[in-house]
Amino acid sequence: MASGTGDDAEGGRPVRLHCLAHAGAGVTGYRTWPAAVGPGVEVAALPLPGRAGRRREARVTDRAALLADLLPTLLESARTGPYALYGHSLGALVAYTLTRALADAGAPPPLFLAVGACLPPHTATALIGASDLPDERLLPLLDRLGSVPQGGSASPGGLWRRTVLPVLRDDLRLARDLRDRAVDPATGGRVDCPVLVFAGRDDPLAVPAALEHWRRWTNGPIEQHTLAGDHFFADLPDLPRLVGQACRDHLTTAPSGAHR
Repeated sequence: MASGTGDDAEGGRPVRLHCLAHAGAGVTGYRTWPAAVGPGVEVAALPLPGRAGRRREARVTDRAALLADLLPTLLESARTGPYALYGHSLGALVAYTLTRALADAGAPPPLFLAVGACLPPHTATALIGASDLPDERLLPLLDRLGSVPQGGSASPGGLWRRTVLPVLRDDLRLARDLRDRAVDPATGGRVDCPVLVFAGRDDPLAVPAALEHWRRWTNGPIEQHTLAGDHFFADLPDLPRLVGQACRDHLTTAPSGAHR
């Protein structure tokens, strides 16, 4: 999904905002963003394989497969104009991983990396290592986050458990590998761009106070915002408005000649 507002940022190319979704999801949570981010920002949501329009493709469960799938698109974007990344929950780990890989490839950095509802890579979470738990142990963890639809956990043969739960399990495997690779000096470390951190006030997993530790993962400045909502606030109007404004603000303050 790629959409623009029709207005270019600073009279040049619009900022391309790449958005990555939470575990188990496609990109429909970003369907309202093009109208909400404001002028000069083009929303380019990136679905992972194995869901929505890519549902027939094999899902990725490790860093190498993820980069083989998405990095070429990001490299092209980085070399053709200003861009930024927003990732939500698992998508935040994906966005961080792409930002590191872009730097390793010598690409221009994004205006910023924005992460939402995600603990920093060095922080243990209740879902680390949960991908292979039996249903009766995994479902209560997911239910606590609001990831299980009403009746989903009570219907072993139901559509949700047959179609969505396997995607969630593979996404948890991906999250585990991305965290492991992030703390490996050969593949992880700090990013060289500003980091924007967004937390849901009532998030039971990524509590706002814990997200300040993302400062360990950037050589640039960090901004933290706490929004109304729980773990799933990506489709609330305040978030795209703030991220869109950040695109315009960071483009204005970027070094002369950068991303032009």
